[in-house]
Amino acid sequence: MTIPIKAYAHVRLTVTDIDASRAFYDAVFGLPVAFEVPEDADDATREQLGFLYGGVIYQLGDTLLGLRPVAEDRFSENRVGLDHLAFTVADRSVLDDAAAFLDGRGIAHGGVKDIGAGCILEFRDPDNIALELFAPQA
Repeated sequence: MTIPIKAYAHVRLTVTDIDASRAFYDAVFGLPVAFEVPEDADDATREQLGFLYGGVIYQLGDTLLGLRPVAEDRFSENRVGLDHLAFTVADRSVLDDAAAFLDGRGIAHGGVKDIGAGCILEFRDPDNIALELFAPQA
């Protein structure tokens, strides 16, 4: 028997500096916030939202993407755990526009690459987490 999973529910990344990470993810992806502790939250609300650890969770379609500010070091895909996080985009033109957008923000990237099954654009967040945009072949 195997466990019949359907999809990812959420991914949460540990980060070192929540302010820098939020600024990056807000500017690059502009996702709506699903959960965060309001600045004026009372103690009961803060306790109820304690699972956020002072971070934020964004809505990404039917899934969630969270940032948890507890990391003590920078990311390396050569350690056990996450290698990279990839997001699907509609097509190659979105990757070309994204590359220009990243250039305009001074965010280094590897350029758009054709990998056969589609095209990718690789870049990194403030904690060096490897991010990828993937456009499947039409």
